Amino acid sequence: MAKNMEATIVVVDDEPSIRDLLSTSLHFSGFEVQTAASGSEAIEVIEKTKPDLIVLDIMLPDIDGFSVTRRIRQEGIVAPVLFLTARDDTQDKVMGLTVGGDDYVTKPFSLEEVIARIRAILRRTKEEAVDDPVIRVGDLELNEDSHDVTRAGQEIDLSPTEYKLLRYLMENEGRVVNKIQILNHVWQYDWGGDAAIVESYISYLRKKVDGVVIDGKKVEPLIQTKRGVGYMIRAPRTKD
Repeated sequence: MAKNMEATIVVVDDEPSIRDLLSTSLHFSGFEVQTAASGSEAIEVIEKTKPDLIVLDIMLPDIDGFSVTRRIRQEGIVAPVLFLTARDDTQDKVMGLTVGGDDYVTKPFSLEEVIARIRAILRRTKEEAVDDPVIRVGDLELNEDSHDVTRAGQEIDLSPTEYKLLRYLMENEGRVVNKIQILNHVWQYDWGGDAAIVESYISYLRKKVDGVVIDGKKVEPLIQTKRGVGYMIRAPRTKD
C-alpha cells in the first residue's frame, strides 16, 4: 500500500464513467485504488493486490459480481465486498450476503454514501480483528472499551472529539495523516466546515497529551506536525 494511504480498494465496474468517478473520489479521500472493468479482470487484480476492500458491480459483461465473490472466497480471500447494483431487489441483496458480501448500494448512489459505507465496513472489520481494546503509543494508552486515556499512568480528560482525534492518530502511529483525512474520520463525511478546526483540536490535544508533568518534568512530545503535509503521533526514539 502506498505511503499515507488509508487502505487499498479495488473498484470493479464496466461503466468507465462510474469506475473513474469512484476511483478519483476514493483516492482523494485517502485510499489507494485499483480498478477492473470485468469479472475476470477483477479476479486477477484482487488476487494480485490483496485489497482491504472491494467495491463490486453485480452486472458485469462476463462473470457477474456474485460469481466473482464466490471465486475469491474459495481462494481464501476474505476482503469485505460492497456490492453496486442498478436494481433495488431484495432477492439480490439476500444473494449478495449469502455469497459473502458485506453491504449493498443501489445505483444511482451518492459518493458520500459509498465512502461512508466503506469506512463503516473497514472500521467493523478492524474491530473484529482486534481483541485487545488498548491502543498504545509509548507511555500513552487509550482503552476503547472504557474510553479511558492515560499518559505515564496519569489520566487525561478528553472531550468526545478530542478522543476521536487521538484514537485516529494512534491507529495510524508513525504515519502522517492530512487535514482532509482527519476531517473525514473525526467529523465524518458530512462535515462542511473549515479545515482550520483540525489545527485547533491538534493544539488542544498537545496541551493535554504532551503537557503531562512527571516528577516536575514534561513528558517527551508524541504529536508531531509535518509542515505542509499533516500530523502524526510517534513514540519517542529510545536512546542508546
